[in-house]
Amino acid sequence: MEKSNRFVELYYYLQDPHLVARFQRFCGVHGTFSKTVSSKEADRTQSHNNGDCHRPITGGNEIENMAGFGGAGEGKTAGVGVRKRVKNRREESENPAQNGASVSATDSRGETVAVCNNGHSLQGATTVSHSAAQHVFSAANEERETGKDSDDPLSSSTVKPLRKNSLTGDVGQEFLIGNRFLYYMFTFATELGNELFYIIFFPFVMWNMDALVSRRLIMVWVWVMYLGQCTKDVIGWSRPASPPVVKVEMFYNSEYSMPSTHAMSGTAIPFSLFFMTYCRWEYPFSLGFILALCWCLLVCVSRIYMGMHSVLDVIVGVLYSVLILLFFLPLLDLIDGFNLSHRYAPLIIVCFHLGLALFSFTLDTWSTSRGDTAQILGTGAGVALASHVNYHLGLLPDPTPEQLPYTMPPLSAGLLGLAVLRLVLGVLVLMAMRALMKALTLPLVCWLFGVPSTDMRKARQHMEVELPYRYIVYGTVGFGVGFLVPLLFSYLHLS
Repeated sequence: MEKSNRFVELYYYLQDPHLVARFQRFCGVHGTFSKTVSSKEADRTQSHNNGDCHRPITGGNEIENMAGFGGAGEGKTAGVGVRKRVKNRREESENPAQNGASVSATDSRGETVAVCNNGHSLQGATTVSHSAAQHVFSAANEERETGKDSDDPLSSSTVKPLRKNSLTGDVGQEFLIGNRFLYYMFTFATELGNELFYIIFFPFVMWNMDALVSRRLIMVWVWVMYLGQCTKDVIGWSRPASPPVVKVEMFYNSEYSMPSTHAMSGTAIPFSLFFMTYCRWEYPFSLGFILALCWCLLVCVSRIYMGMHSVLDVIVGVLYSVLILLFFLPLLDLIDGFNLSHRYAPLIIVCFHLGLALFSFTLDTWSTSRGDTAQILGTGAGVALASHVNYHLGLLPDPTPEQLPYTMPPLSAGLLGLAVLRLVLGVLVLMAMRALMKALTLPLVCWLFGVPSTDMRKARQHMEVELPYRYIVYGTVGFGVGFLVPLLFSYLHLS
């Protein structure tokens, strides 16, 4: 019983948003939260909910407040607990869920609460140990007393969150940065899990280093991200409440939280790259492992710094990614061989990835993660199709065993210049392809399914629009990465 209580205490401690807020203050991030917001503002934010979730942040003496994390109905209080979903079908159809955004408001007793707009109430265990409750209440009091004070106001600067919310357009609330080095370091680290990084990193490896490693790395990325996004929608936990957490980033604030897909990709990509290349490329084992570990730690810690995930979200993301890799990496040779040489591989690739996308769209109401899932699967299908075509045309052939391991060639201005030229020219081609396909596909899909295209944001909330649109656009981009751009290089003698 004592061990069980300790586990419960640890569980609540790791998902407590005040732990995230304390880490942010330690790193020099301080919020500028108002004590309350007007009822008009609270109502406007609440209109995005399909289930309300209120969390006291002022502390208190009633242990009953620990009974659950939210609940539908006015005047209810909540404590720390398992965050779970409560559906309201009518509101789901009228308002898309804003999964994880939150504002401060005042309840019927004059206490400041965080209103979580994830479309789900956060229900918790009915009993929690007294020590766990005291920990949360003391954290709340500490947050209230020190949340607005920076270490050195004269050296702090006020900035806006990174990019506006992808679903609501919300730009977020200003905050103070006391340590600009950590701010820029974690901003860079969190970009290692975003689209801009993927559209540069994967093509660079394919065009300049090793096509086999690149296409297999993309397969790992597709599976890890797909399973992570689907698990998020099944669990349906909200982002850490703000306040007390400062939202340094807003772009993904409308998605669910558990597990952290940034932590999953930040674990899977560097360690898969290390696993695939250690005996294939010549470099010291310690160097490869340390670089992979640093990459992983930077991405994981950045998600807590950004206020996007609890510590528990990140830990589960890392462990979940390791579990997927243990199962999936031994199958890479078999899957890659099938994609390259099987007669019906193109048809199976397209149908299989499309089927996975259709399944993911049935898991929950519309949110930005739906489009991200279709985008990831489309990219994976496009690269797999390109690999099949390359195999039969002899473009980007895999090296023979006699050519391995690869040795690092002497660095020269010509070598670096050629690599940069390939990357810049290739990425420009990909960006042009993406822009062209977006301009053509979205109006066409809206026309085919009879969806009004006057407001593209609303039109893309329809599954019959968002799924084929993202799948086709990024399937084309993936095909371009693996086949069209290398073919262009061969004609320009840049291979």
